[in-house]
Amino acid sequence: MMVPVLSMDQYRGELRIDEPLSRHTVWGIGGPAKRFYRPADIHDLTRFMASLPADESIFWLGLGSNVLVRDRGIDGTVIATDELDGIEVVEGTRVRVEAGVACPKVAKFCAARQMGGAEFFAGIPGSLGGALAMNAGAFGGETWDLVESVQTISRDGKLRQRTVKEFTIGYRSVEGPGEEWFTAAELHLAGDEDGNAALRIKELLRRRAETQPMGTRNCGSVFRNPPGDYAARLIEASGLKGERVGNAVVSEKHANFIINTGGATAADVESLIVRVAKRVQADSGILLTREVRIIGRSVEGGPDR
Repeated sequence: MMVPVLSMDQYRGELRIDEPLSRHTVWGIGGPAKRFYRPADIHDLTRFMASLPADESIFWLGLGSNVLVRDRGIDGTVIATDELDGIEVVEGTRVRVEAGVACPKVAKFCAARQMGGAEFFAGIPGSLGGALAMNAGAFGGETWDLVESVQTISRDGKLRQRTVKEFTIGYRSVEGPGEEWFTAAELHLAGDEDGNAALRIKELLRRRAETQPMGTRNCGSVFRNPPGDYAARLIEASGLKGERVGNAVVSEKHANFIINTGGATAADVESLIVRVAKRVQADSGILLTREVRIIGRSVEGGPDR
């Protein structure tokens, strides 16, 4: 049920109480968020953030990919970024993108304006905010290869401009200043006068459709690729394609994807993730690192994380 945010005179966004997060994740899984806020824009977000208690648990949600929300939900505030959807050319081949913009939209926006280098975003199912947070990549490209600067917001609602040098960037990892979250980024692209970017996007999407279980409820890659190898190869080598816990199943098409075949619980998926990691480690000696974030209260009553 939609209810007014604290004071409609001060805030322009929307607040939902006990909102089922299964409505907002690509797996279609997740218990309720105690508070679910959708800011109207970045300025509305600054006011809302400043109003939260200092000890409030805050979780950010874009398109709901790359995240598993546990069945008991989240005892805190979830901020949905889908209305932070601004994208514009700043100058030349520099583009400012807000955190809620879908990565495929970034790829198509740039290609349509004869800019190259962002084509790989077409293969990332999440939003730019999530891509910035984990240095998401696809088809050999990585998010932070294009970043010139970022805008962040702190717990008290202050916006800051940060340079790339203020962050430590690695494979699927980003470390930066304190408790700050990404609200926008300025990307620097290359020129694409020949119009090849649009053709490359079509080819990348064709390859994705051939190799990944499109049209199913999955979060994307579950594990990071270990150095010099591929998580999917290791999982397949352990005979885990088709492995099932409840209604959660390791994809037969791509072993690094777990599919909700209908009615799977977060506990099903989490148990399957643990099983896959243990089997691969036993067979190969390699401990796979999760790419997907697991958040919320466990069935045993553990803390949000």
